[in-house]
Amino acid sequence: MSYFTYNGRSSAEFGLHIEKKDVFSAPEYDAEFISIPGRSGDIINPNRRFSNIKVTYTVFLAQKNTAALVSKLRDIKGWLYSEPDRYHELSDSYDAEYFRYGVISGNLDIEEQLTKIGSFTVTFNCKPYKYSFAGQETVAADASELTITNPTAFESRPYIKLYGSGAVTLNVSSGNSTNSWTISAIDEYIEIDSELMNCFKGTVLKNDTVTGDSFPTLQPSTSTISCVGAVTRIEVIPRWCCL
Repeated sequence: MSYFTYNGRSSAEFGLHIEKKDVFSAPEYDAEFISIPGRSGDIINPNRRFSNIKVTYTVFLAQKNTAALVSKLRDIKGWLYSEPDRYHELSDSYDAEYFRYGVISGNLDIEEQLTKIGSFTVTFNCKPYKYSFAGQETVAADASELTITNPTAFESRPYIKLYGSGAVTLNVSSGNSTNSWTISAIDEYIEIDSELMNCFKGTVLKNDTVTGDSFPTLQPSTSTISCVGAVTRIEVIPRWCCL
C-alpha cells in the first residue's frame, strides 16, 4: 500500500489509502521581471531563492460503519494538526530515498461516500528542496582535512563540527574556488550550521568567534574541507538536496 509519513507517523497506521499524489512539479524560482520601454526582453531581478511548494495527496479511508469512520477521522485530524506552527519531516513510498520539510495546509474537505468511505485531499506547504536520507548521515575524518563529493546538481548547506583547540582557519575548496573562515578560538569543538546560519557549541552561540563571508556550502562536484590549526577531527552532515 502506498503511504506517506508525517511528523514521525505513517498514514498506513490510520488505514489511509492513497489514490493520487500531486507532488511532481518543481517550485517557482522567486524573481522579479522588470520591463524597460524601448528594450526587448525583461531584466531579471532575482531574489536568489525558490518559493515553497504545495504537496497534495488524495486519500480515502474505508471503515465498517459511520461511527468507525468518524472515530478514525478524529484520530487523523489529531495527527495532522498537532504542532501546525512548525515544519515536520514528510516522506512517502513514491520516492523513498528523499524527504521534505512541510506543514499541513488548509482544511480537510471530507466527503462521506456510501456512509462507509471518507475521501479527501491532504495538502502540505513544503520547503522547496527535498533532501536525501543518505545526505543526513555523518561523514567524518580523524584529521584536519576531509574530501566529499556532492552527487546532486544543487549546492547543499551542511552542518560542520570541528574538534580542536585555539585559533583555526576553515577552508572549503571546490574546483578553483576556495572560501575561508577564521575561528578565533575553539574550546574542544565548534559547530557550524549553514542552514540555520549559526555557529555554536551545544546551546552556546559562537557567532562572535567566526569571521568570513556567509556560511560554507558544498557545490556540485568534489569539495575539500581543510583546517589550518589544531584540528583533530572533522564531522560533516552534507544535507544533499534537489528539487
